[in-house]
Amino acid sequence: MTELEKIVQNIADNHSAEKSELVRILADDSINDFLFKTADAVRKKYVGDEVHLRGLIEFSNICKCSCKYCGLRKDNLNTNRYRMDVEEILSLAKKAKEYNYRTIVLQSGEDSFFSKDKMCKIIEGIKKMDFAITLSIGEKSFEEYEAYKSAGADRYLLRIETTDKSLYEKLHPKMSFENRKRCLFDLKKLGYETGTGCLVGLPKQTLDSLAGDILFFKELGADMIGLGPFIPNPETPLKNEKTGNLSLSIKVMALTRLLLPDINIPATTAMETLHPEGRILALQSGANVVMPNVTCEDCKQKYEIYPGKAGLNNTPEEYKKVITERIKAIGRTISTGYGFHKKTF
Repeated sequence: MTELEKIVQNIADNHSAEKSELVRILADDSINDFLFKTADAVRKKYVGDEVHLRGLIEFSNICKCSCKYCGLRKDNLNTNRYRMDVEEILSLAKKAKEYNYRTIVLQSGEDSFFSKDKMCKIIEGIKKMDFAITLSIGEKSFEEYEAYKSAGADRYLLRIETTDKSLYEKLHPKMSFENRKRCLFDLKKLGYETGTGCLVGLPKQTLDSLAGDILFFKELGADMIGLGPFIPNPETPLKNEKTGNLSLSIKVMALTRLLLPDINIPATTAMETLHPEGRILALQSGANVVMPNVTCEDCKQKYEIYPGKAGLNNTPEEYKKVITERIKAIGRTISTGYGFHKKTF
């Protein structure tokens, strides 16, 4: 065993690491196979072989923010905007029930149309269908988060994107890094299963910054981490930047599994977008969640954070069949439970 492999094994055994160790591992591709196998073993030990399928509903692509990497940014005048009404959202949730999903993920741009009361009505309607509910709708006040929780929301995903404050504020005009963190710690305080994550391969991002992201996930005590490679959108200021690296994204994910052994980690759509086997590679390197899209075809095409998103040409029924077969082909099983974070470490 090489010195670096010993460091990886020590992190896997103790679920802690120094930033310098993480940077060394991220910088050296010679131990990728060992890292991925070790992360897969930790995944198997702590969360087992079940893969949780979460039904994703992208209910609005309208956004008040101007994040420089995102195709939904308000400054993008070349996208067709849409906003579902309450009944449309509930109808898609009913469809997800037919596919036997146990969790609904409600995702949108930061659309001010959806007031606290409107969101609570949607949450209450979906909760009656016996789903666990994950929200991914951006920065809100403590009172709004509290109301959603009371209405039945279980989980909240708010990616930090980068813990490099300077880089964060360059990429998020008129947004506050401190407020982003405030939101995450408010969610923890309110008892949500709290999810965050980062983009890998952002312009000017360093390996030291990525190591800091991983350590932040640990500091937060995150319950789920979603991350993936940066993919430039031609309708954004970063259109000419280099695409993020899939291998580096999976390395960040694998190290996250070693430090947070019992959390839920999605194999994200962005990984499959860069490589047809991206999701499977992620599932074999520490991931245990997939979020199939149940959004109607027309809206799904318009929810273009980045171009060429995997699965756009599959119906929800087709994608469920395909991903189920592929998960079973690698010796894993489909969970029949809600997939809550079971803290064992």
